[in-house]
Amino acid sequence: MKIEHAYTIVTSPGRNFVTLKIVTDQGEYGIGDATLNGREMAVVAYLEEHVIPTLIGRDPQRIEDIWHYLYRGAYWRRGPVTMSAIAAVDMALWDIKAKLAGMPLYQLLGGKSRDRVMVYGHATGRDIEACLEEVARHVDEGYKAVRVQAGVPGIASIYGVAKKDGEPYEPADSDLPAEHVWSTSKYLNHVPKLFAAVRERFGEELHVLHDVHHRLTPIEAARLGKEVEPYHLFWLEDCVPAENQEAFGLIRQHTTTPLAVGEVFNSLYDAKALIENQWIDYIRATLTHAGGITHVRRIADLAGLYHVRTGFHGPTDLSPVCLGAAIHFDTWVPNFGIQEYMPHTSATDEVFPHDYRFEDGHFIVGETPGHGVDIDETLAKQYPYKRASLPVNRLEDGTLWHW
Repeated sequence: MKIEHAYTIVTSPGRNFVTLKIVTDQGEYGIGDATLNGREMAVVAYLEEHVIPTLIGRDPQRIEDIWHYLYRGAYWRRGPVTMSAIAAVDMALWDIKAKLAGMPLYQLLGGKSRDRVMVYGHATGRDIEACLEEVARHVDEGYKAVRVQAGVPGIASIYGVAKKDGEPYEPADSDLPAEHVWSTSKYLNHVPKLFAAVRERFGEELHVLHDVHHRLTPIEAARLGKEVEPYHLFWLEDCVPAENQEAFGLIRQHTTTPLAVGEVFNSLYDAKALIENQWIDYIRATLTHAGGITHVRRIADLAGLYHVRTGFHGPTDLSPVCLGAAIHFDTWVPNFGIQEYMPHTSATDEVFPHDYRFEDGHFIVGETPGHGVDIDETLAKQYPYKRASLPVNRLEDGTLWHW
């Protein structure tokens, strides 16, 4: 069996998605997610100009060899564009291999470690009361875990909070990057009040999470972690940028609030010190941005040695292809923690038919051979690409926030 053909499909049924399709000379095919939110076409160019030509004629079953060929052969290693491209190839090849075996992907990985995968939803509101109503809606829908984000008095627009209450938030909300105003002091003074209100209304059984979106210094993050300790967060996410992995060591000295990070990671090396020093509790690297199943499996294996669990990034700017593969991975991986879930638009679900399902706060994996997600290419053509950018933050005095 040889790879005969491969091509990218770019579609925007609510969000921009990049899909790689690999077709063999025996008619079998697999698809992988290559979406890099805000930089989608950079990955398309990388795949079409540099990766796809090297795949033609190769045996699609040699997944490990092809992964290392793409990683080492480029000389320029790592980075979000390179690793997203490699991930798309890897995901598509695993899809093919599982189809050839006549098995759902989780069986090929080693079988089930659990029967269902706990997920967390997103509740946002312009103020605390509106946020509480969104938490209540998620609880009514069966969620056992909810990420809670609320607007801060005196800050007009906050990344992670929907512009209108009751609607999902869209991070990439403009053609060119929007500039938001940020105040660390106002935020730090407000967040503990939010979680006090959550616990007062919903009690202790609900798992609650919070995302800082990289906006604090280590000592500020340590203060926040310590102040929310009475409210027993499931985790505090991305409290500081992780380029300086040692920063999490300082935070860890001051708080027992569990820490999560990794959605912008591209390789094991981005998380190595964090894991080995047990500075974090959850690793959030995604299959799409961290080199696919082959590489993320190594990250999860290392994490398991140090009591670190998985908590995969799962926003709507990753396609159902990534989510479907992630659910198979979650079903297998021994040190699973939780899976992020933001429901896709109905149009997205139509373009990407899938067999996973949401039930009582959990995902149930499908039994279709492969990762269980396909793409309707005819329908995909009805949703052309439209550039969209993520915002940046400036402090109230105009300084671009740069930690």
